[in-house]
Amino acid sequence: MPDTIGWREWIGLPELGVEAIKAKIDTGARTSALHVWDLVVTGSQAAFMLHPVQRRRVPSIAATADITDWRWVRSSSGHRQHRPVIRTTLQLGEQAWESEMTLTSRDEMGFRMLLGRTALARRFVVDPARSYVRSS
Repeated sequence: MPDTIGWREWIGLPELGVEAIKAKIDTGARTSALHVWDLVVTGSQAAFMLHPVQRRRVPSIAATADITDWRWVRSSSGHRQHRPVIRTTLQLGEQAWESEMTLTSRDEMGFRMLLGRTALARRFVVDPARSYVRSS
């Protein structure tokens, strides 16, 4: 049986140098999304800055990742955006797995990361009445 998680959890992104980032669990989103700044795409590489703490620019983490795909994504406000997709390891509680996520500006959003349903499939069940169930 899958583990239960809450509607928001702390997620680690060890390959990107992020110990913990607050993520909203979004079963309505197919793909996960990560808020990045200063995104520079060179060929199949993405270089970017991460600010894992909401409403703060410190700490600031420089990261790079291979772009595995580009996808058109429709935001919750209805705007379409062509976003780069990366694959990286996610850490939630005791589970770690590789998953896709798009890179985008989520500056106006409350969470720096959305964890979409593809990353959740067959791993977790979401209890919308709870928060930080699996966070270390």
